[in-house]
Amino acid sequence: MAAPLPDCSRLCIHSITTKPWSLPEIIDGYTRAGVPALTLWRMHYEDNGVIEAAKRLRDSALRVTSLCRGGFFTASSARDREHAKDENRRIIDEAVVLGTNLIVLVCGATPGIPLPEQRRQILDGIAAVLPHAQTAKVRLAIEPLHPMYADSRSAVNTLEQANNMVTALNSDWLGVTIDVYHLWWDPTLKSEIERAGRSLFSFHVSDWRTPTRDILNDRALMGEGCIDIPAIRAWVEHTGFRGDIEVEIFSNTYWEQDQAGFLQRIKQAYLTHV
Repeated sequence: MAAPLPDCSRLCIHSITTKPWSLPEIIDGYTRAGVPALTLWRMHYEDNGVIEAAKRLRDSALRVTSLCRGGFFTASSARDREHAKDENRRIIDEAVVLGTNLIVLVCGATPGIPLPEQRRQILDGIAAVLPHAQTAKVRLAIEPLHPMYADSRSAVNTLEQANNMVTALNSDWLGVTIDVYHLWWDPTLKSEIERAGRSLFSFHVSDWRTPTRDILNDRALMGEGCIDIPAIRAWVEHTGFRGDIEVEIFSNTYWEQDQAGFLQRIKQAYLTHV
């Protein structure tokens, strides 16, 4: 087993990054590679359940930075919106079992509903589950997604919109996630990161490939694209953020490769370009 390098002490990898691996393979592979933390995607414990996943993680040396993902609050019917709220309360309970105090929210989007109405539904959904999160001592982080996902994944597309929601709900248990892949293009990013301040709960990195070959599954390793990651990291850390730096890569190309070798490339890219 490789010991984590001091410079990798804040490195966290999302389990979706090594999507082909099962949870036992993820735990073993990350441990062998000296990766100290992971953000767990729910797909990686759906088959065997959250109890079994929590046991496996407790028996490992890995810390669980956050759980991904909650959200998807928008829907055409009131019944479906209520179901989404119930589902998010259940996800909060799963976070407690897994031993993490942070859930990333991908807020959802429903074609055919005007964007302002969708954002109202999102705000209503978060407000409804916040008391449960506070009781469980689990923080919720709104992750703005790139506008290319505004059709079906998230109607929250800028950090300003996410910050506005945090301000409106005024809870210590609600904050934002900065993902460079989604936000690098925004001319107000620096000032909105400053505005987020202590409500900046998590920081995700990858890179933007030029040209992008797939709208969802073609993220690049850090240093392979056009994002100035060190500059954004500096803005984030100027707020006082000292949490894990989370590598989140959706990539058909990398998922087809040997995942153990991919982990080594991630570590090198992290050390060199983050």
